[in-house]
Amino acid sequence: MNTFLYLLTVLIWGTTWIAIKFQLGEAAAPVSIAIRFWLATAVMFAIMLLLRKPLKPPRAAWRYLAAQGLALFCLNFICFYYASQWMPSGLVAVVFSTAPIWNAINGRIFLKRTIRPQVLAGALMGLAGIGMLFLPQMRGHWGDSSMLLGLGLALAGTLCFSAGNLLSSRMQALGLSPWMTNTWAMLIGSCVLTVGALACGMSFSFEPSARYIGSLLYLAIPGSVIGFTAYLLLVGRIGPDRAAYSTVLFPVVALTVSTFFEGYQWTAPAFAGLVLVLGGNLLAFLKALPRLPALSPRQCEDN
Repeated sequence: MNTFLYLLTVLIWGTTWIAIKFQLGEAAAPVSIAIRFWLATAVMFAIMLLLRKPLKPPRAAWRYLAAQGLALFCLNFICFYYASQWMPSGLVAVVFSTAPIWNAINGRIFLKRTIRPQVLAGALMGLAGIGMLFLPQMRGHWGDSSMLLGLGLALAGTLCFSAGNLLSSRMQALGLSPWMTNTWAMLIGSCVLTVGALACGMSFSFEPSARYIGSLLYLAIPGSVIGFTAYLLLVGRIGPDRAAYSTVLFPVVALTVSTFFEGYQWTAPAFAGLVLVLGGNLLAFLKALPRLPALSPRQCEDN
């Protein structure tokens, strides 16, 4: 089941990048994100009613739901969208792929969880691979004065994503299902985005083209309803540090899609990076090796 959830997350989120690109145009980013999560929230409520799942969260969960809605379904997307205006999209993906490290560090700080060395080693190996995959896009941009602003926004978005992971893990530890927490957190995020967009005078008009509407539906249902539910179920089953390693792998799927839709050119460093990503992925999921029992002095003499 863990493997299925992991692969489902990687395949869905790895293909949402091209759909997000199709969203750019007439509608402002907060407007598109708000509409996406309003649709996703409606679908989630319908599923909850059909499956007869409990809808009302306990009173103690509301502070976590509000924080998750703000971090995971609002600020996270805003930061990455605007970061993409100041830096190459490949570099944004590289920054986002540091999520496993931040999840491991934050899990240690806030939840007192032990950082497994091989999880950290696998994440670092994957990050090195991602760097090689996107190296051609990163060259020639470090001297840009706006790069620091873009890096700061991308890092802030990654930290928001990590915070949302830990909040979901905390609520699942309290016995709350991601179906319930996602539904209410998406609703909260949608409300914040809508109020913010209206306060800034943004119009909720958008281009009624098949491309925009099709990408919007894909982002709302597979990208949000299925993708986030599968991912946060995975967070509860294997922990936020190992689940977040999918953020290192899904840019590989995005590059494959880009090969067909945008003419991405594979190079020798890119293939080497892919090998590193897959190797790090395997390392992060290997079970910890059992410690060998220490030999007594008598056993050492016998040997």
